[in-house]
Amino acid sequence: MINPAKSATCPPGSVLSGITENMRKVREVDGGNLFSNIPPHLSEEVFEDVIAGRHWRVERIISKGHSTPKDTWLCQDINEWVILLKGRAGILFEDIDELIVLKPGDYVTINAHRKHRVEWTDDTQETIWLAVHYD
Repeated sequence: MINPAKSATCPPGSVLSGITENMRKVREVDGGNLFSNIPPHLSEEVFEDVIAGRHWRVERIISKGHSTPKDTWLCQDINEWVILLKGRAGILFEDIDELIVLKPGDYVTINAHRKHRVEWTDDTQETIWLAVHYD
């Protein structure tokens, strides 16, 4: 661990000087908690952008007993990497006959135009996902 107090005395342009400057920048950014500000009643899934760039975005999704409507497939124009942080969920891909059950820490990549659906999400607690959408 780098001691910021010691690195503050490094000459400008040194490696430790750069680290100290980066630490200052980190302190200035907005922050939050992915497990807070959860609505008490979730009649619909919640989709919230956490941060976004020109060709990507990170989204928090909150579900509780939600699923994709029967006989409907989701198909997106961009790639999605999703990790399940809390709860449980089942995802089905059109080209795979087996349900993929996700628990906290599990992640999956959904390539653009790959048909998929959420079969179920935990109905006893919130299911919190973090999705990264990218080109």
